[in-house]
Amino acid sequence: MRKLIFLLSFFTLLGFTVIQAKEYTVKDIPMVHLQDRTRYVSNPDGILSPAAVATMDSILYALQQKTGIQTLVVAVTGIEGGDCFDFAHRLGQETGVGQKERDNGLVILLSTDERCIQFATGYGLEGTLPDAICKRIQNRYMLPYFKDNNWNAGMVAGIRAVNGYLDGSMENIGGEEEEEDLTSILVIMLVLFGGIGFVAFLIAWQKGRCPNCKKHKLQRMSSRVIGRNNGVKTEEVTYLCRNCGHTFTRREQSRDENYRGPRNGGGTIFMGGGGFGGRSGGGFSGGSFGGGSFGGGGAGSRF
Repeated sequence: MRKLIFLLSFFTLLGFTVIQAKEYTVKDIPMVHLQDRTRYVSNPDGILSPAAVATMDSILYALQQKTGIQTLVVAVTGIEGGDCFDFAHRLGQETGVGQKERDNGLVILLSTDERCIQFATGYGLEGTLPDAICKRIQNRYMLPYFKDNNWNAGMVAGIRAVNGYLDGSMENIGGEEEEEDLTSILVIMLVLFGGIGFVAFLIAWQKGRCPNCKKHKLQRMSSRVIGRNNGVKTEEVTYLCRNCGHTFTRREQSRDENYRGPRNGGGTIFMGGGGFGGRSGGGFSGGSFGGGSFGGGGAGSRF
C-alpha cells in the first residue's frame, strides 16, 4: 500500500512538473500592452518580481514618449523550438511592435531554460541600435547577473542601458571597447603599410645592384621608349656601374605621364532615381501595436 501511494505521489509530482515547464509559442505570449498602454513587460511565469517589472514598464513608457520607439519585453521559462533568435523576430513580426511608417520596434526576450537573452530590432531601428551595441549591452550589463540567475537585476540593468543609449543620456556604452578596436585597427594598418614599404624598398635595393660586381654603384646613362599601353610606358634603360665599368640594358615600366585616357567613348554617369521600399500606415496608438516590420537585426547571448 505504501509503495502504491509513493508511486502515485511520484507520478503526480512528475506530471505537475511537466505541466509547469511550459514551452511557449509566439501566440501563447500574453500581450499586456494591449490591455494597458503603460505596460511593456510580459512575465507570465513570474520570473521577474513586480518591482522589477514596474521599473522596466516606467522606463520603456518614458522612452516611447520621448523617441517613439516601442518595446516588447518577454521573460519566460522556455520557448518552443529553443531558437531564441527566431522566436524573438517572429514575436516582433507577428505582433507588429513599432510604428508602421518607421519600423522602430524592439523585442527583448529572456528564456531561462534556453539560458539566452535576445534583442530583435525593427528595420528602422537597425541603424540606431546596431548589433554591436546590442551585444555590448548584454555582455556588460546583463550577463554578469544572469550567470548567477539574478534575472531582476540583469533585466533592469539592460533596460536602463538600452534606454540610455536610445535617448542619448548614456553615451559611453561602447567607449573602452571602441577605443580598443580602433587601436587594433591602427596597429594592423601600421604593420600592413610598413610591410608594403619594406617590400618596395627591397625591390628598389635589388634593382640598384650591379649584376657583375654586386655593388650599388649603378648610374643611368640613357633610355629609349619602346612601347605605350593604357597609361603604362615601357623603356629600354642603359646603366653603367661606376665600380667595375660594366654596362647593361634592361626593360622597365613606369606610369606614362602623357596618357590622357581613351580617345573614343567615355564613361556614362548614371543618375537614376530610386530608393528603398517603404511601408506606410498609421502610427502607434495607446494600447495597441503599430504594425512595424522586423528583419534580422539585433543580437543574442547565452549564459
